[in-house]
Amino acid sequence: MKTLDDIARSLQGYDPQALRMADANAFISELVAPVQGTETLPLRQCAGRVLAQDVISGMAVPANDNSAMDGYAFHGAALSGQTTLCLHVVGTALAGKAWSGSVGAGECLRVMTGAILPAGLDTVVPHEMVRLDGDTVHIPADRLRSGDNRRLRGEDLQSGAIALSKGELLAPAAIGMAASLGLKMLPVMRRLKVAYLSTGDEVQSPGELLREGAVFDSNRYTVTSLLDRLGCEVLEMGVVRDEPVALEAAFRAAAAQADVIISSGGVSVGEADFTKGMMAKLGDVAFWRIAMRPGRPFALGRIGTTVLFGLPGNPVAVMVTFLSLVRPALLQMMGATPKALPLLQAHSEEPMRKKAGRTEYQRGVVSIGPQGRLQVRTTGNQGSGVLSSMVQANGLIVLSHDQGDVEVGDMVSVMMFDGAL
Repeated sequence: MKTLDDIARSLQGYDPQALRMADANAFISELVAPVQGTETLPLRQCAGRVLAQDVISGMAVPANDNSAMDGYAFHGAALSGQTTLCLHVVGTALAGKAWSGSVGAGECLRVMTGAILPAGLDTVVPHEMVRLDGDTVHIPADRLRSGDNRRLRGEDLQSGAIALSKGELLAPAAIGMAASLGLKMLPVMRRLKVAYLSTGDEVQSPGELLREGAVFDSNRYTVTSLLDRLGCEVLEMGVVRDEPVALEAAFRAAAAQADVIISSGGVSVGEADFTKGMMAKLGDVAFWRIAMRPGRPFALGRIGTTVLFGLPGNPVAVMVTFLSLVRPALLQMMGATPKALPLLQAHSEEPMRKKAGRTEYQRGVVSIGPQGRLQVRTTGNQGSGVLSSMVQANGLIVLSHDQGDVEVGDMVSVMMFDGAL
């Protein structure tokens, strides 16, 4: 197992006092590893879980050439040189069973969507395109090409092909794919166990009588909700006071039960920030000042084999550091194939001041402008304690490390919340 010093030595230009976001993510990726252990679950319980092994298709999908719509099937070669094709209807083929008759020259077969196409029939004309005269259909041949409206055997999946890959985060479409292969169960990685605790004498749980100068613990509910979305098994450790004995007991208890500990607060340089010292006492921990805004103070390490993330205390900084640093690491530990959240490009509706030398995440609202192009504006006050700004936003405007001021109309990157927050 690599120590934090081992990882630090392998990263060129590592500086814990001014760490670039790219280097922070690279460091974390070296630290964490997928959990061991799998389970096999019914399909209905697999959404959001990580696939533990490749799913190989045992059949061609679809199993036969079939009709893509309701209409009339015929041999496409009959279209050659015709403007209108007149064919005699000899029967009807329904989805779910093969039609047993034969179709000769000058004939066609009425077909329903999904009906197997008998040998020699390779083209389907939609019923709304034809004129029916008794048992004869008049087909506008100049509006069709041979092979139109046919689904080919195996065009979705060939037998023996990989249908779903190990490490895939199973979305509804993947669940449907498994069902289309006749599977009732799937092997998935075991759930990641994550313990969360808030620290600080000023933090109170919702429902208590708020003391003067205290704040309600929003971070616990934000982070545990984010963990629920990822499908983690969440262990809530509550609020821990700024008392060394209580902090040590809470961290030891969390490390004994969880794969990951996430805490908020106590990683800055304040006199009452005992969490920092306690982390260092119990494990192999690094304390970073990341070149980012918001969320500069950050702790990372291990207590035994349990990975530790110490987040700042301000509500917006907690969410930003979770999305940009912790979430990718948790997915990696879950066994998911790494996939960065896509960054959209949008035109800025307003100027933004930005100092080169740090990555900034501004809360933004993306919309579609008058010309149909994406545009984005900030939510206004970007203070790291302004939680309402995260409620109003639908994404984070990501201003890169080397980027300077933004002018109206400039293109900026946006990390959308949908699917993540």
